[in-house]
Amino acid sequence: MALTDGDLEELQIYRPKVEMPADFSEFWQTTIASARAQGTGPDDITRVDTPFTQLDYYDVTFSGFNGDPVRAWLSGPVGFLDQHDLPVVVTYQGYGGGRGRPGERPHWSTAGFIHLLMDTRGQGGDWGSGGDTPDPHPSSGHARGFMTNGIDEKNSYYYRRLITDAVRAIDTVLTLSCVDTSRVFITGASQGGGLAVMASALHESVRAMASDVAFLCDYRRAIELTDDNPYREIRRYLAVFPTRVESVMNTLAYFDAVNFARINDTPGLFSVALMDETCPPSTTYGMFNEYRGDKQMVVYPYNGHEGGGFHQFMRQVEWFQQFTSQTSETRRS
Repeated sequence: MALTDGDLEELQIYRPKVEMPADFSEFWQTTIASARAQGTGPDDITRVDTPFTQLDYYDVTFSGFNGDPVRAWLSGPVGFLDQHDLPVVVTYQGYGGGRGRPGERPHWSTAGFIHLLMDTRGQGGDWGSGGDTPDPHPSSGHARGFMTNGIDEKNSYYYRRLITDAVRAIDTVLTLSCVDTSRVFITGASQGGGLAVMASALHESVRAMASDVAFLCDYRRAIELTDDNPYREIRRYLAVFPTRVESVMNTLAYFDAVNFARINDTPGLFSVALMDETCPPSTTYGMFNEYRGDKQMVVYPYNGHEGGGFHQFMRQVEWFQQFTSQTSETRRS
């Protein structure tokens, strides 16, 4: 596609019209506290065999929203679980993908970090090699996909559960004796990029984060600009229920990365692709422009939703490495 969402100068000054609910912080504090009351650490860590002889892989189960079991892959150099004070990266997946197979994403665990790859509840059947975490909560009448499941009420919305899982994944790595709790990093692309913004806003132990071509930003603008899924799911739903537009937007305000950006002071590395048909660049830039913490944006002028790919991964490595030598006294308060 061509540049249809404004030129770069316009994007850099764009401000979203997303309203923050008065009880936004209270809602999330209560939600996270309730989930933490269900469990304190990983429920199970089991070593799995792979053909990758330089790495150890573990199948991890931890308690997410409502105490629901959430799966993840934990990996690192051979013997890492018996070591101490190692930096860790937690990764969240893009929309429709699951954690896949052990060994499928070895980049972080071969770049000097312990790596936790969180599964995405209910997802995993659209790309990659599958997922292993069901979403046991009843679904509402909704458009195909996950974007409108429970959308009529903030307490029942699907993303309340997934965002909580993302925070609990950070809680989980903090309980591991091999992890340096002052060097916890999180990252993701698309849906995972939105989750990285959200989870780092809600968890004070994140030292730095990286968010690529972020999804879950500035919903109203997104559904008015793109005809691509997943945002299209919301448009389809509102075409069926036109009287619910404002109630839906009120619900989405609690799950919009724009509002999380406004309370997030974690150092953040971001990327945007100016020919992205899935996540319009202005929605990502709108979130970035509201972001409160130290931040950098990497622009890919001729890329679509694939973003910068391995180029961006290498930037992320450099971004996180600058924090790995800093002591806990220098991390954000």
